[in-house]
Amino acid sequence: MKLLTTLGRLLAVPFWLAVLGNLIAPFAAPFALLLNLAGAGVLLLHVLQLGLCHGRLVASPRPTRDRLLLLLFGAFYLDALPSAEAVGEELLQATREPDATVAEIPLAAARTPVAECDAA
Repeated sequence: MKLLTTLGRLLAVPFWLAVLGNLIAPFAAPFALLLNLAGAGVLLLHVLQLGLCHGRLVASPRPTRDRLLLLLFGAFYLDALPSAEAVGEELLQATREPDATVAEIPLAAARTPVAECDAA
């Protein structure tokens, strides 16, 4: 799988260079239009992928860099993003950390003035 991902990334770079080169100096008549359409279609799909992977992008350590690389490589970059399960775990841990469980509270701290008045 890693070989396929690496090969896809290596092929994506010349594709985008050809699309940019076509914008600067257009190729022959039928190929310029076809390459522009292919580039627009791939870019549209990668933008759609950005929207679908928003949760994974927000949880990544460098979201701006990951957004740019996802635009460039598309699905070939998805394995580098944190998984949805990891994102869920991080969110769950972030919500649990400030709270202390009952077992963690010392017995002396658990006593309230009302409880002490009832005991006397």
